Amino acid sequence: MLSPNACLAVNTQGRRIPESEHEYRTAFQRDRDRIIHTKSFRRLKGKTQVFLAPKDDHFRNRLSHTLEVAQIARTVSRALFLNEDLTEAIALGHDLGHTPFGHAGEAALNEICPEGFRHYEQSLRVVDVLESTTSHHGLNLTYEVRDGILQHSTGKVILLGREGKTPETLEGQVLSICDAIAYINHDIDDALRAGIIQREDLPSDAIDFLGETASDRINIMVGGLIHREQQGTIVMDEDVREATNALRNYLYGEVYPSAPIHNEVTKAKKIIHELYHHLVAHPETYIEGHPTDDPVERKVVDVIAGMTDHYALQLYQTLFFPETWAL
Repeated sequence: MLSPNACLAVNTQGRRIPESEHEYRTAFQRDRDRIIHTKSFRRLKGKTQVFLAPKDDHFRNRLSHTLEVAQIARTVSRALFLNEDLTEAIALGHDLGHTPFGHAGEAALNEICPEGFRHYEQSLRVVDVLESTTSHHGLNLTYEVRDGILQHSTGKVILLGREGKTPETLEGQVLSICDAIAYINHDIDDALRAGIIQREDLPSDAIDFLGETASDRINIMVGGLIHREQQGTIVMDEDVREATNALRNYLYGEVYPSAPIHNEVTKAKKIIHELYHHLVAHPETYIEGHPTDDPVERKVVDVIAGMTDHYALQLYQTLFFPETWAL
C-alpha cells in the first residue's frame, strides 16, 4: 500500500549493533517505542519552546511541540503513502537533545563548547550514547531514524528553496519541513497569547492567503506539500512557500528578537554559563553514572543539556542564592 518512494522497514540499512527482528513490530515501530520510554522524552515537558519557564499552562513546551510536529508529519506521510512509523519515530526523537531555556540554552552551550553545540547533534548523542536499553548503552536505533534526527533542522533548505543536505529518506524530509510548519504557527499563537504581538501586526498578505487561524494555515501548508509531490524529494507549492516564508521571516525579525524575549534569553544564557563553570569545578555529584569516558567538560555539557527549565533554575538558586533563615 505504500509508495515506491517510501522507506520500508524491511529495507532498513540496519542498526549499529545487529538485532533479531521482533515478532510483530517493525524496526521503525520499535525505534518509536524506545524513544517514547526514555527519560529524555519525558523531560521535554519541562523544556522551553520560546517562552522561558512560562507560568501559563497553555504555552507550548518541547513535548507539546514534538507531538504537534508528529501529528502534522504523520498526516503528510499518510497522504503521500510514505512510512508513517518512520516519520513518527523521527518526529518523537528529533528534539531530545534540546537544552533548558530553548535556543537560549543552545546558544550558551555553543559559546561554551570549543567544538560548538547544536541541539540536533545532541539529539543523536542522546539516542546513541546517553540513553540506554536493558542490554547496552544507546538505543541502537535504525540508520534511517538516526539520519532523520540528525538532519531534522534542514527544513529551511526545503522551505527557502535552497540547495543543501536534507534527510536521505522522504519521511525524514517530511519531518524536517513539518517541524517548521509547526513552530511557525504555534510560536505565532504563543506570541499573540503573550501580548508580544497583535493580530494586525502579522504580514497581511500571508494571513489573507493562509488563513486567520493556526488550523487554517497548517491545513493550507500541508496541502502545499501534498499537492507538489515530486519523485525523490519533498517540495512545497510556490505560493504557499512564499506565504509561509513571510511568516517565518516575521518571527525571526520581530518576535524572537523582541525585548520581552531577548531580555529573558540574556538571563537564561547567564544561568547556563554559571552552572557550567560551577559544575566543571565541582563535578562529583553531577556526573556520577555518566555512560562515557569523555572529559569532565563534555559530561557537564550533557548534564546541563538534559536539564529542564525548572531544574536548572532550582539548581542555580541552590548554588548561588543565600539561604533564608527564619527568626
